Amino acid sequence: MPKSAIRRLGWRDALLLVGGYVALDWASHIHPLHGLDVTPWSPAPALGLLFLVRYGGQAAAPLALAIVAADAWVRELSLPWLLACGLALQLTAGYWLIAGILRRRVGSKAMFVNQRGLIDWVTITVVGTLVNSLLFIAGLILAGYLPRGAAAEMLLPYWLGDVVGVLVSMPLLAMLLDERGRARLRRLLLGREALSLLTTGSVLAFTFVAGEMTEFKYFPVLFLPIAWAAARQGLAGAALTVGLTQIGVIVATHLLGLSPRILIELEVLVVVLALSGFFIGVVVDEKQRLSAELQQTLRLAAAGEMAGALSHELHQPLTALLAYTRACQQLLAQGESGERLREVIDRVVGESQRAADVVSRLRDFFRTGATRLERLWLRELLSSAASRFAAQAQQQGVELLLQPAPPSALWADRLQLEVVLRNLLANAFEAAAERPRAERQVRVSARQDGATRVCITVEDSGPGISAEMEEHLFEAFHSSKASGLGLGLAISRAIVEAHGGRLWAEVADRGVFKLVLPIEEGVAHAK
Repeated sequence: MPKSAIRRLGWRDALLLVGGYVALDWASHIHPLHGLDVTPWSPAPALGLLFLVRYGGQAAAPLALAIVAADAWVRELSLPWLLACGLALQLTAGYWLIAGILRRRVGSKAMFVNQRGLIDWVTITVVGTLVNSLLFIAGLILAGYLPRGAAAEMLLPYWLGDVVGVLVSMPLLAMLLDERGRARLRRLLLGREALSLLTTGSVLAFTFVAGEMTEFKYFPVLFLPIAWAAARQGLAGAALTVGLTQIGVIVATHLLGLSPRILIELEVLVVVLALSGFFIGVVVDEKQRLSAELQQTLRLAAAGEMAGALSHELHQPLTALLAYTRACQQLLAQGESGERLREVIDRVVGESQRAADVVSRLRDFFRTGATRLERLWLRELLSSAASRFAAQAQQQGVELLLQPAPPSALWADRLQLEVVLRNLLANAFEAAAERPRAERQVRVSARQDGATRVCITVEDSGPGISAEMEEHLFEAFHSSKASGLGLGLAISRAIVEAHGGRLWAEVADRGVFKLVLPIEEGVAHAK
């Protein structure tokens, strides 16, 4: 993945980093262990990593300053000044290295976009914070501040505090630092899905009040609201409910007086719940994004199909425009300036308006997928669709049969239904062409299906549809043709369903496609 662009760090951003880091360190200063005030949950490094990923080395100096300020004001460490500054630089260099790997491997905007980015983020964070913790403890030992025997005792809680804080807090902090992320969280908080947050609060209260915290009997119940929010709102829902869960754990620690050992075990469980929710959320976001991209692809493909039908529609008015324009030239050459010339000019205007209407329909479809309903006579619709394949039938030796249709009327978009019939007839001709010339046949028929519907059938003498083919026949991008995109039938079904109808294929030893459409009740063609 290409290296992400590094933004310019302004003085407001630097103040936000320093102030935010110190504030998060103060909020997480619970159950300090040993002389270094190691806490079971340390979210401040998550903020530092985000700034280093986004701003690169520009954020290194403010981060080192924040670490020194937090150690002096929040933790009140009695380290020598030079040692405190040296350790702050060492931690900053370690976080900078982790951020650099994240930026090169994942990118500043792809950590929480897909499953691979999330896995890379978790792996790099776990390994990177472990190495950074080892170097930090080694520095204290080499400086003579810690005895060698305390290394193993200090390493695990220090590393757990960092890794828990980063994994639990970083997705939510990333969204809070991003304008789109804040807008998404705001919509979630103000929308109906905010009920999931109330559910999280209720489950937290039940877990801590009714459960025996030393055994964590009901703690897994917290996965339900996290999974629900992730499934409904993606990563935003998961990050928000995980954040609320973490706040609930900290508040419960104060109210119930939980021991450091219990809190560490709780934080490990929170990480497991958080990562499960994040993975669900990322999968949901990926699915929604791919669905939106597929819809856009289908719309563009459908527009391409409609363009073929529109070309036929434009051919007639453009041909008429050419003829009328030449007539105007001849009349002007003859010195005509009266009624005949005005009549021809009016026809030019009329045909121009007709062509403009056709183009407008294509533009509307590109923008919104809009349809224009009009009364269509079934006989004329089928006759028009079949007539366009007359030349192809003669060229390929295919017998094209158009059975008499009921005198019914439909309210539909003529252009879109022509796309459907054109797709079905084109497929039928391709299937029939696989037979010897004497056996090639395509039949189009229609019958009334009750008082309000009509069933149109397109049959061919081709090899037919197998049960295995039928299962995937109408799926987008699934095609049995080497040069096909597999969009024609998917688009056709979407159009038919948008008209309140149904399109399907029958398993048979010949090709049989049927589409049912609603008709205007009680209206029959006069012919």
